[in-house]
Amino acid sequence: MAHLSEKKLDGKSVFDGRILHVEVDTVELENGTQATREFVKHPGGVCVLAVTDKEEILFVRQLRYPYQEVTTEIPAGKLEYGEDPETCGRRELLEECGCTPDSFTYLGKVYPTPAYTNEIIRMYLAKGLHFTEQSLDADEFLDVERVPFEEALRRVLNDEIPDSKTQIAILRYAVLRSR
Repeated sequence: MAHLSEKKLDGKSVFDGRILHVEVDTVELENGTQATREFVKHPGGVCVLAVTDKEEILFVRQLRYPYQEVTTEIPAGKLEYGEDPETCGRRELLEECGCTPDSFTYLGKVYPTPAYTNEIIRMYLAKGLHFTEQSLDADEFLDVERVPFEEALRRVLNDEIPDSKTQIAILRYAVLRSR
């Protein structure tokens, strides 16, 4: 067997929820021994760094149940299996912030927690924003906040925004702006 590889020998689904699916696999390691791998299957998601003409970042503030905390994040949403990430990102931006962009640029992907999930978050930059009304899901409650870019960057660097996708998108944009 090749170095840094594992061969799946057996697997079973132990939980099948609306969003998460938990799998337990038995694998053969490169030294011939067996091990168990538990992981969460996730369809992935998209986040959008929406920047106004005044260089303000659009944030959403919402309760995140696992932390029992209101978080400040950029707009984001879960992909449906097989859905185009750009389509998802444009939909989430319209639903959560009530806007559509003239330009929508791919910024890269993030593996938020590679030790136990296969989730991939694709990041986009939206500019040339046109505002209309939010169309939140029935179970979605959030506030939109506009923050000047330099203030948003300060908040990331001062540990005031712990959300990883938001941090990475803002830091990538900071590098792009400086070039």
